[in-house]
This record gives sequence, structure tokens and C-alpha cells, in this order.
Amino acid sequence: MNRDLFERAQKVIPGGVNSPVRAFNAVGGTPYFVSRAEGPYVWDSEGTRYLDLVQSYGAIIAGHAHPAVIDAVTSAAADGTSYGAPTEAEVALAEAITARVPSVEMVRLVSSGTEATMSAIRLARGFTGRAKIVKFEGCYHGHSDQLLVAGGSGVATLGLPGSAGVTANQVADTVVAPYNVVPELDEQTACVIVEPVAANMGLVPPVEGFMEGLRAECDRTGALLVFDEVITGFRLGNGGAQQRLGVNPDLTCLGKVIGGGLPVGAFGGRAEVMEQLAPLGPVYQAGTLSGNPLATAAGLAALSLLTDDTFAKIESRVARFGESLEGILQGAGIQARVPIFGTLAGLHLGENLPEDYDDAKATDESAYAALFHALLDRGVAIAPGAYEVMFCGLAHTDEVLDRVLDLATEAALACRR
Repeated sequence: MNRDLFERAQKVIPGGVNSPVRAFNAVGGTPYFVSRAEGPYVWDSEGTRYLDLVQSYGAIIAGHAHPAVIDAVTSAAADGTSYGAPTEAEVALAEAITARVPSVEMVRLVSSGTEATMSAIRLARGFTGRAKIVKFEGCYHGHSDQLLVAGGSGVATLGLPGSAGVTANQVADTVVAPYNVVPELDEQTACVIVEPVAANMGLVPPVEGFMEGLRAECDRTGALLVFDEVITGFRLGNGGAQQRLGVNPDLTCLGKVIGGGLPVGAFGGRAEVMEQLAPLGPVYQAGTLSGNPLATAAGLAALSLLTDDTFAKIESRVARFGESLEGILQGAGIQARVPIFGTLAGLHLGENLPEDYDDAKATDESAYAALFHALLDRGVAIAPGAYEVMFCGLAHTDEVLDRVLDLATEAALACRR
């Protein structure tokens, strides 16, 4: 069934998938097609069950098909699926975000993380009257032209420096700097955009002083600091990475968790900056499906489940899991490091923990492919690309993670043989 579906898909969808990493090109083989999911599990079209550490690349934190989220979506759908008009639910979600994220005084909802980052860049340029933006190697901020250069995630998986179709003019004002090094800015810089904890080149936490240095350099030159917290927002805590690191950006981009698994994005920040958006100001941004009632209902339900105790519980489980997994892999003779930051777990198949994109690219992609299939054959699904992270959530109990570790032991020994 998986092979049949993939063959059908390739006739009508480029590469047979709607996001490149799903094609399994980096690991080989035929992708599994998911038919349903529940808690920490997904089932493919052939009825095979997998312990899922992908969790929609971080969009799911409560577990697949959580009853609170399903009830919220079902109830909202009964009243209609889209209006092109304001709703109370979008106000409630905006209130929930601004109440939890320290730096966000106002927020605009959109339909994806890519929309959030591209709109934040436009707003930063409009507010400052400057053109230049600075991004960091290996940080992925969606697939808009100006931000795709030197991106991580699927771009790194495909071995591409950027993308065909992106002209030199479109990236002429984009400056790329090495991650974990504070660049020197000038008065032409509109903003610096960064993943405060890089999670698209594997997992690369910021070194001490990096975020503080960016804040100080932006303050010195009048540039805006933009945190891309599409992954880390409501994943590392209700206040995101910025609360954990103690550094407030001027603008924050959000996605994934705030939609409870439905398509959503958001960007927000200081009121004086956000008020430059139309209809109040001259910076135009719009979207027919922005604030979609199903997505806002799902997002509110997901956020209602996330307390400080919730995050502490997940974090404790992930810390134990990461340490054990690293020991299992190394014990089987596989060079492996499992970096941990809060609730996020990476997997770097190399000797040293990476601190930048060059370090991250030293991961052994062929070894990753072998381990990926050894795990998949035993019922554990990790991302089909070496530059993603593993996402554990509420549904990943100690018992579930212990089972993953047991299967990882078998997989590691099989790879050694």
C-alpha cells in the first residue's frame, strides 16, 4: 500500500510529496503514508504502528488526536470552517499568546511559519526604513526567497545552498553570518533574525553570551532583533526560548504548537512596531485564512494543557531519554551525541557536539540513514533527514520512551553488524 500510494502520488505531486524531506531521498526507501494517529503513535496505510518522534515536526505537543483538541476542532467545525471575518476565538488566542510571551504586546495571526517570518521581515524593514537583514547559517526560517539562503532543515538535507528561482537581487540585502558568533552590524541593518535555539541543523543551543550579544548589537545600531520561535515557542515553556534565556526580542515568530496541529503562524512584538501594520500603519499584510476558526480552537485547546508542571515533566523525561540513547548508540560503537535543550532532543552522528552549521554538517548522513531504517523496521519513526530534532510531548510517557530505548538498542546492534 505505501509503495502503491507513492507511485500514485508521483504521477500528480512533484516527487510524490508536498514537502521535500517526506520523499525519503536522504535516507532511501519508500515513505510510509500515515492513515491515522493517536498519542505517541502513527499507523501507516498497511496497518503498521510506529512510535512517533516526529510529531508533525513539533506541531503536536499533547500527542496525536488529543481529546481536548479533537473536541475543540469538532465543535468549531460545526459552526463553519472559515469566514473571512473576525472571530472571538482569534482574539482569545492572541490574548493567550500575549499573556504568556514576555516581549509580545500585540500579535498578528497568519497561516504558516513561513508567512510569519516573511511578514516580520517586511515589518522590520518598514519600521526602521532600512533594507539589510542578517540571518545565520543553518537557521531555517521558511521558504521565502530572502531567508532561504544557507538554510538548514530540508535545504540541508537536500544539500542545497538555497534554491533555484531565487535571484541575486532577492538576496542582495541578506547577510549570512555563522551561528553562535555575534556579527558587527551597521546603520543599514533593519533586523537580525535568529533561531534562539537552532533546531533545523540538528539541535544547536546558543553559547553563553550569544543572544545577549545580539540584543546589545541591535540596540547599538537601532536594528530590530527577531526571534524565530516557530519550533521553540510553547515547546520550551509558555514563554518560549526568550523567557528561558532571559533575552527579549523586538519581534517573535510563532507557529506549530499554537495551532494544535492545524496550519497556523503568528508574529508579534512591541506595540509601537506592530502598529505599523495595516490597517493602522503603512506595512501591508493580509490573509484570507488568517485566524482560521479551526486552527484557533485547536491552538487554544493545546495551550490550555501546557502548564509549568507540564513542561517540567516533559523536560525530565527528555533528559533521561537523551542520556540513555547516547549511551546506547556509543555502546554499540556508533559515534553519536544526543544534545538536549529543555524538551528538545537532537541526534548528531559524530564525535563532538556541534556549535555551528559547519559542525552540524559533519554528522554522518549515511550512518543516520542506516539507523533510521533500523529503527523504522522495529517500529520507531524519527525524521527522514539528519538535520531535524526529536519531539517528545505529553504522550511520551516514561514507559513509551523506555520502549523506544529498547528498540534503539536492537537497532544500534543491527547497524553495528
